[in-house]
Amino acid sequence: MNFRGVIAEDEELLRTALSSLLKEAWPQLDIVAECEDGASALESIAELQPDVVFLDIRMPGLTGIEVARGLADASPRTQVVFVTAYDQYAIDAFEQGAIDYLLKPITRERLLGTVQRIQARAAAGHPDGATLDALLRHLSARQVASSKPPLVWITASVGKDTKLIMVDDVAYFQADNKYTTVVTAEGESLLRTPLRELLDSLDTHTFKQIHRSTIVNMKAVASVSRDDPGRGRLKLKTRPEVLTVSQPFMTLFRNM
Repeated sequence: MNFRGVIAEDEELLRTALSSLLKEAWPQLDIVAECEDGASALESIAELQPDVVFLDIRMPGLTGIEVARGLADASPRTQVVFVTAYDQYAIDAFEQGAIDYLLKPITRERLLGTVQRIQARAAAGHPDGATLDALLRHLSARQVASSKPPLVWITASVGKDTKLIMVDDVAYFQADNKYTTVVTAEGESLLRTPLRELLDSLDTHTFKQIHRSTIVNMKAVASVSRDDPGRGRLKLKTRPEVLTVSQPFMTLFRNM
């Protein structure tokens, strides 16, 4: 039986190494996408509907935990294997039983065992969604407890001037090549930090990635609506533009 897989790992060397190991340990697995951040991973999984995804827990932008949470709607048949350098996450995943993990550095022996369990679960039917949900809640709580305080203010450029902006005043951030556009009620500024790095420093309860190129401050959102293709539209309180939520990211708004 042939399988389709996606690898989501922000470090290129580790991503390449895992791909090579999988080719040796699991020749019947076709790697259909390799992603370097959570946003591109979620979009690729929603589009390609793979049998399995290898998710690094800590990635720029959406974490592996957030990507896995989105799979309930985006690709419910996809099995999750967490890839982590942190023993506490790996042990938590292992204790849940139905969810597998790979601890960095990945060994061929451990990978072979993971492959066998994935194949056995695939033969038994759909992944255990309830077990995955319970694990994600547990991992989220552990991650919040160990995370550093979020950004309170940033400095951004407006022409030749440097402006201090309180993060709570930001309506949304948008990718602009290697830079990031910061949009407030008063106007736009330019930040030298790439979008994929910025999200790691923001309060993820307040700031949500709604597109590969956009992060929005939920406190600035007036309303959320869904259009026919399943994408979303966000109207803002202090800005006239309407922001688009790409279809895979609508799963993150299902409790609103």
